[in-house]
Amino acid sequence: MSPEANPVAAFFATLEAHAWETLRPALVGSRETWSYARLLQELKARAVWLREHGVQRLALDLPNGPELLGWDLAALHVGIPCVLLPDFFSAEQRAHVLRDSDADFLLGRAERSAEWTAAGFTEADGAWRRPIAESIPLPARTAKLTYTSGTTGTPKGVCLRAAALLRVATNLEGASRPLAPRRHQVLLSLGILLENLGVYAALLAGAEVLVLDDADQGITGSTSIDWARLAGCLQQRQPHSLILMPQLLQGLVELGERGLLRLDELSFAAVGGAPLSEALQTRAAALDLPVFQGYGLSECASVVALNRPDANRPGSVGQPLPHVRLRLAADGEVLVGGVDFAGYLGEPGSASDEVATGDLGEFDADGYLYLRGRKKHQFSLASGRNVDPGWIEAELTQGGPIAQAYVQGEGARHLVALLWPRQPDLPDSFLADQVACLNRRLPDYARIGAWQRLAAPFTPANGLLTATGRLRRDAIQAQYAALLSDLLEVYP
Repeated sequence: MSPEANPVAAFFATLEAHAWETLRPALVGSRETWSYARLLQELKARAVWLREHGVQRLALDLPNGPELLGWDLAALHVGIPCVLLPDFFSAEQRAHVLRDSDADFLLGRAERSAEWTAAGFTEADGAWRRPIAESIPLPARTAKLTYTSGTTGTPKGVCLRAAALLRVATNLEGASRPLAPRRHQVLLSLGILLENLGVYAALLAGAEVLVLDDADQGITGSTSIDWARLAGCLQQRQPHSLILMPQLLQGLVELGERGLLRLDELSFAAVGGAPLSEALQTRAAALDLPVFQGYGLSECASVVALNRPDANRPGSVGQPLPHVRLRLAADGEVLVGGVDFAGYLGEPGSASDEVATGDLGEFDADGYLYLRGRKKHQFSLASGRNVDPGWIEAELTQGGPIAQAYVQGEGARHLVALLWPRQPDLPDSFLADQVACLNRRLPDYARIGAWQRLAAPFTPANGLLTATGRLRRDAIQAQYAALLSDLLEVYP
């Protein structure tokens, strides 16, 4: 069956073929293991349940595990729009998603029953349901609603079609196929679209997907990591493939450098979500970690470009996936075509077939994309030089003792930085050495002229960090305006 003619039918036909052809488990959770045959049985039974209960829009707030994936795949099979709430969303963000999405059925955690009641749900038949008088219309063929925390506290609903999702999953499977990974371990919340599609890709390949409880892996939310527990889990499980954010990659590199972790069977580690510094890539390469940096955004069903085993150029985010068209606007903004973006919930669809990313980039002669920062974050120094703070912040935080950094310098003669160390009791001299070391590598206009150690880190709780670890720049600027002004008056 042609995936292009009916991508959903082709996807499930592939799963059925695996059920006949492989003895390898499909999903391995902390307390249960599903074969490919059982996976098909479970999702078909859930599909019947969804139809019988007349579910129109399904919300899932379940921990990572086979149960969550069973419902997610069943909704895809039936064609019911589904939204997965990331583990790290706050109660306010969860309430917003439920209100915004008009979900009429919810499968959620018992400990949050007060939240579901407050949102208008009533428990019935093992699920939570509520009457929806009039729902906000969805774009045609919407299969999944995904919400990203972004730079504000109110997530925005992105509507995605099944064909777009499965096209990306198919191309991700194709990218890793030369290395034939057969054991994929899920480290991120399945509410993150990239990890969700990474599982689809692994299932297309007939791989074993390890989808364990947070407690077993030592990862809670988006920022709390028990590194010793995570190292023990990875050492025991020895995954062939992983999807990582730079923060996770840095922790694995540090464990490897200290001789506390060896990932001998790892063959494909896809890294995305935030800028990856040259220093961290160099350290990973020294440990023979097979890092493949990529780039994407939710509107494009996640990945649009990726380095691959046979086409890997460190420093770039790779070449576009086969179905993607990339070009640059006159000001250098990356424009993405060929992704069939359905639109935002509650907003009119775009008349253009291209998605404007807000990211600045450039291509080399072989079509590899290099990102040069966010269009709206760039600023000009007094010298007239343009600087992307994300570049400097990545270099500061991915090479040593600095855990968080915020860089500013609009209209100033030099850059200033707010810093938070990896260890709260670390002496300032270690931070100073890191800044000095980086300044020696940077061009003169991009060097840090003054910095200040923070009294407390940026966190989602204090409103200075998104749930996925991105800086809320406007909030940081407002809270530290006086301190930043004083630093900008300091001249080296």
